[in-house]
Amino acid sequence: MPNMRARLLVVLVVLCGFLTVAGNPSASAAGIADSLPFDGTALTVANGRFVDAGGREVVLRGYNVSGETKLAENHGLPFASVADAKKSATALRALGGGNSVRFLLSWAYAEPVKGQVDATYLANATEQMRAFLDAGIRVYPDFHQDLYSRWLFNSGSWYTGDGAPAWAVALGNYPAESCGICFVWGQNITSNGAVKAGQYDFWHNNYGLQDYFLATAQKAMTYIKANLTTGEFAGVVGFDPYNEPYAGSYDSGQNSRTWERDVLWPFYVKFRARMDAAGWTDKPAMVEPNLFWNGNVSKEEGGLLDAGTLGSRYVFNTHFYDQKAISGILMWGNASDGQYVTDFGTVRDRATALGTTAVVSEFGHPLNGNTAGKAPTVLKAMYQALDSRVKGANWWSTPASSGPVLSGSQWQWDIYNGRHNELMNDNPDKVITAADGWNDEDLSAVKLDDSGTPVLRQDARLLDRIYPSATSGSTVAFTYEDRSRDGSTTLTWNPVPSGLPNVSSLVGSGQYSVLVWRSSSGSAPTELHLPASFPNSTTTVVSDLGTVYGPPAYTTSTPVGTALEPGGTGSRRLLLTDADSGVLHYALVTNGATSPSASLLGAAKSELANWVSQKLG
Repeated sequence: MPNMRARLLVVLVVLCGFLTVAGNPSASAAGIADSLPFDGTALTVANGRFVDAGGREVVLRGYNVSGETKLAENHGLPFASVADAKKSATALRALGGGNSVRFLLSWAYAEPVKGQVDATYLANATEQMRAFLDAGIRVYPDFHQDLYSRWLFNSGSWYTGDGAPAWAVALGNYPAESCGICFVWGQNITSNGAVKAGQYDFWHNNYGLQDYFLATAQKAMTYIKANLTTGEFAGVVGFDPYNEPYAGSYDSGQNSRTWERDVLWPFYVKFRARMDAAGWTDKPAMVEPNLFWNGNVSKEEGGLLDAGTLGSRYVFNTHFYDQKAISGILMWGNASDGQYVTDFGTVRDRATALGTTAVVSEFGHPLNGNTAGKAPTVLKAMYQALDSRVKGANWWSTPASSGPVLSGSQWQWDIYNGRHNELMNDNPDKVITAADGWNDEDLSAVKLDDSGTPVLRQDARLLDRIYPSATSGSTVAFTYEDRSRDGSTTLTWNPVPSGLPNVSSLVGSGQYSVLVWRSSSGSAPTELHLPASFPNSTTTVVSDLGTVYGPPAYTTSTPVGTALEPGGTGSRRLLLTDADSGVLHYALVTNGATSPSASLLGAAKSELANWVSQKLG
């Protein structure tokens, strides 16, 4: 891969501990292609939701960009070039349906020499970040680590890590790394003595490690803010301080809960202060609990139980992987309808208890190996649980229990999948090209074909989904039946009930979503992302605001219309405009009908109105 460091020149000016770079940032993101007046405003947290300047509830859906940051081949950057970042961003929006990304950064490459921040790395990372912002995609950066550091591992090791710089490892004089009999890389977290010691030192600020990290984080945030325009910076949601925190080892008398209270939470308070000093005062710290707090095999008490009310300055940020399904032993067969609604319901409940909103910033399942056959159902069940806390079979009868729609970022979006050139642990005799290029993982939803064009590796019906990207008011209930496939089998977990025969006839075998919301006299419409499988010519909308087959282009006087999403990627959205407050509205969106008659549309509308009145009115 090309070395971008040899291709970019920057000027570093250190003033009062902050980083700035001479020159003018590029044009404002407020003027990006296909923008409408209400697009691109900064998000804040209010009433347990992300909200934009118009007061709309915002749902973030997208991917992690990218696990390439864990590798050395592109010097800790997600992409080999800005051109590749732009290609990836366009595909993520157009093929993957994402409106946001968790953008990975590397401490090791941001501070390769103790106390010295690499301005070229920050410049390259910011330019790649800008590619997503200019595509209308919101970004939240993450200083990523796994197994503490790559430099803990010897050149012949079965495993590797990422995160802390080589100098941080040299300070520790750690024992030779060994995981013993470990079948997956994650076992190193609790079984590898070197990894445990490195984690322990960081959390206890031994050798000043935490101080160095926080100083680098502040300089990185200062740089990003200084080198994005005001419009572009509005698209930065917040910052994820530290990926998958774990103690390494607990002190005598300490447990996972007290570690969160006495060690992890004070670190987040310090990081929050660094955000404020860097000019990120209005953006939340997206904080993660003990990584095992919600595991379904390895599980420890946690979830920031003693952090009090977080409010608008923090977001509850967690991951979820089905450890049983990944094991290949503890869960036989596939996932099924409602498999994860309880797990994701727990995430909703923790966010509510903390007085903030939540994001599931990592979820996924391997696409290769002996459990890959479970991926179509596991991922469908995870997306289902993000959409609603009610299983499909029960949704129509109990929509009031649906709960808020969760934000989430699938792991991962790596256009270099299967095309890596990674010297594992800097060993020239261990060049990794396959899969994600890291610890035998293979979870990327995308790859490049032989012509260099991004293509999906998973069913587009699963990934490119309808979701309420912005709701003018408050979401009451939402569901989406994607009809994704497991091999040749169509997975239909949420059929329209027989008690709604006209709605069922209208939907047929097509995909459909239902959104019910309560208005709040906002100045901007409700938006739903329209997948590529919902072209205007075959899209039907049945709503109390209007009933239409082939919705027209959006105008301020059109209650049901479509428009391009901002960023010039060709992705599209449905816009639903109300002019009231406190009123219950509904919309069914389906691609299952072909030129439905006015009488069928009217009958379906009557059924839906009665259903809303009975179940939610």
